[in-house]
Amino acid sequence: MEELDPFARIPEPIKHTAARVEDWLHEQREAIALRAGRLPAIVAYPGYGGDGWVRVLARVLLVEPGGERGAQYEDVRGWRSFTSLSLNDVDVTIEGGGVRHVVTADRGGVLDAIVPIRLDPGWQEVTVSVPGSAPVVAPVFVVDPATRFGIVSDIDDTVMVTSLPRPLLAAWNAFVLDEHGRTPVPGMAVLYERIAQQHPGSPFIYLSTGAWNAAPALTRFLSRNLYPAGSLLLTDWGPTHDRFFRSGKEHKRAQLRRLAREFPHMQWLLVGDDGQHDEELYGEFANAHPQNVRAVAIRALSTQEAVLAGGRKHAETRSMHPWVWSSNGGGLAKELGAIPELAVL
Repeated sequence: MEELDPFARIPEPIKHTAARVEDWLHEQREAIALRAGRLPAIVAYPGYGGDGWVRVLARVLLVEPGGERGAQYEDVRGWRSFTSLSLNDVDVTIEGGGVRHVVTADRGGVLDAIVPIRLDPGWQEVTVSVPGSAPVVAPVFVVDPATRFGIVSDIDDTVMVTSLPRPLLAAWNAFVLDEHGRTPVPGMAVLYERIAQQHPGSPFIYLSTGAWNAAPALTRFLSRNLYPAGSLLLTDWGPTHDRFFRSGKEHKRAQLRRLAREFPHMQWLLVGDDGQHDEELYGEFANAHPQNVRAVAIRALSTQEAVLAGGRKHAETRSMHPWVWSSNGGGLAKELGAIPELAVL
């Protein structure tokens, strides 16, 4: 496998017309907001890292004076969360482990950067700041080099019950999402906690097609329902360089490949549901990177959930790894525990 430099700069692609229009509109709003005295504020998301590096995730917003510190914790949802104004292409300072690095947020104000910082394994903190703002703490889970097992989990219909038609799910996540309005999938939190106890130090990666504006609500949902703390890998809303809307399927595919590059000796338990493309994506990934997969666990949707999801998406692509299916966490725990060589539970 070809080793890729995690610090290499990727050339900027040619932008889609919709992306150029979005950029122009944002520039007008940003200029008006700055003239009105708005100030930058940072919302930090849980990231992860490895031996000598960390992946820092955050977003830079423009807020009313006095709202800088509250931006990190404010329950912003609905249309307000999507009309929150980001500060694009701004230099961001990341400090940790006695070193400092300056990186640049992207055109959506999203900071997704790998920086060379050496921290001890486990949950650690780095500080993130931009000119004119107070530093905020960004949590990162640093994986011990000796760790060989981790969990990648979908969110919608895997750890939380959506009970929504699939075409409306993205809109709900973007404009309405309140963590109090969702219920956890029965037994999944218990399953994940058992795995965390059996494999201390293993990373939990919550991989979703949801937008970054939903991250605070999703983090609170996971914490309130006693899911193990983990890193969020979400996406951004709106046009990209080559299309009107981002592809959630391609987002998941790219993040799985990235994890394989960043942790070449790690084996993942891949957890998803049969109402989206999880089976197809996991099968594809497992065949391309067999050394990076321990097993695949799929939550089988109920008949009602399957109807709302537009039917079950059973994929023809499978791998030689253990695959298990059940409608809840208890059933998946039983199926996983029945595989002696699996050593997951």
